[in-house]
Amino acid sequence: MNARSDRVHVEARAIRRKDVIPGVSRPKALFILAAGLSFAMSVSLFFTGSQEQGIFVGIWVPSILSAGTLLLGSNDHE
Repeated sequence: MNARSDRVHVEARAIRRKDVIPGVSRPKALFILAAGLSFAMSVSLFFTGSQEQGIFVGIWVPSILSAGTLLLGSNDHE
């Protein structure tokens, strides 16, 4: 297969699964969105004077992404 047919295959799969982002499933996209919102909230808190609260919210980002990996990760261990 060439690159064009691979892209068409991924886009067709995305349409069938109704992915939010082509190639990314809806549950995975929700974890990414939650982490992004946490990061944005952290930055806004930090720069509006609540530095400690901004740092506290900022440490949620790796926790959210780790939870997503744990819950959505595949069990393809060899």
